[in-house]
Amino acid sequence: MGVEIKGQRTAWRLEDSLAELERLADTAGLRVVGVLEQRLDRPNPATLIGSGKVAELVALRADTGAQVVVFDKELSPGQQRELERAIGDQAVKVLDRTALILDIFAQHARTREGALQVELAQYEYRLPRLTRAWTHLARQAGGAAARGGAAGVGLRGPGETQLEVDRREISRRIAHLKRELEDVRAHRAQYRRRRLEEAIPVIALVGYTNAGKSTLLNALSGADIYVADQLFATLDPTTRRLTLPGGREVLITDTVGFIQKLPTTLVAAFRATLEEITEADLLLHVVDITHDNVELQAAAVMQVLEDLHATEQPIVVALNKVDRLANPAEISAQLADLSNSVAISALTGWGLPELLARIEEILTEELVGVQVLLPYQRGDLLGLFHQRGVISRESHVPEGTRVTGKLPANLLPRYRPYLAPVFERDHVVDPE
Repeated sequence: MGVEIKGQRTAWRLEDSLAELERLADTAGLRVVGVLEQRLDRPNPATLIGSGKVAELVALRADTGAQVVVFDKELSPGQQRELERAIGDQAVKVLDRTALILDIFAQHARTREGALQVELAQYEYRLPRLTRAWTHLARQAGGAAARGGAAGVGLRGPGETQLEVDRREISRRIAHLKRELEDVRAHRAQYRRRRLEEAIPVIALVGYTNAGKSTLLNALSGADIYVADQLFATLDPTTRRLTLPGGREVLITDTVGFIQKLPTTLVAAFRATLEEITEADLLLHVVDITHDNVELQAAAVMQVLEDLHATEQPIVVALNKVDRLANPAEISAQLADLSNSVAISALTGWGLPELLARIEEILTEELVGVQVLLPYQRGDLLGLFHQRGVISRESHVPEGTRVTGKLPANLLPRYRPYLAPVFERDHVVDPE
């Protein structure tokens, strides 16, 4: 059920948003048997859509035998209840876009962190939607009760209804999940500190869902991440080590795909994962160049990045899936309009050397020029220079190995005892 409210600005056409909703339904394992649309001057507070369209929806549901009705807009708890009453069949579920995405995430979460984040988002979504019909929390918790979460409802206090008990138990479970995710967040922060000390640059893959991020990570790093032509085929973040053409090591992290109308509950629940984006040294924005709504998808990703305050880092745009074009050179005109853009095919490997070269070029710009004379017994520092820095000249003298190149600023303290001024572009870079 697609709804367009006049005056509510959106760049997406109703038909395009519904087409995406159908793909989401397919990913969730549903088969679409009917589609309805309505354009309104103002939403109906009780049911979102008008009374005539409600009657039409009920009739279509009966004719098709559909078991699920999915709205492309978020429904308030009251609107959801009124629509379920109008349908009059307790076996029929009324969902909105947020609930559908949450269901997909629940199916695709594989790690403990992913499961915790999805469960938290599910409970925060369901808490205001509890009704007297939800008398058995264990059945409604989407598997959480089976994991020992909310099944153990304690003794009921005097005068308490089952609904009140359920609300209290869900609130308790939400608080527990938030504590567990804070532990995850603290662990990630500690891991990032170690990474910072080792001066390993981090590249975060971002992009609209199904743009090809996982395929690109597999192609660049030799990882074996599940890939499918579905929205949100992969959910859990994956980090792999990658060696750039010049020999410098970096870490590359795949993150959850973005989507238009990304529920705020999901952004909040996935804060620990999304912090990988805010802490990255470079963002690699993967764009499906063949999609009809490529510009809108790219804009949706940039909006989420702005909401996360993650637009300060350098961004390289990988225009992916050029293998689907008759002539990949056709996008040269588009490249001219987009800074730091490289055309690639993650599937075939076309353009990947150019992409890695561009990434290396940008990361090198952040390094500090140095010249060091390393004693031969400090082979560890020479190896670290090769791994984390860029060497432009290396020679062997009786005192040790003389190296001229660039290093991350946070590694300079280790090399300070062996630093000497380096002449670069007609000026001296003082080691102090």
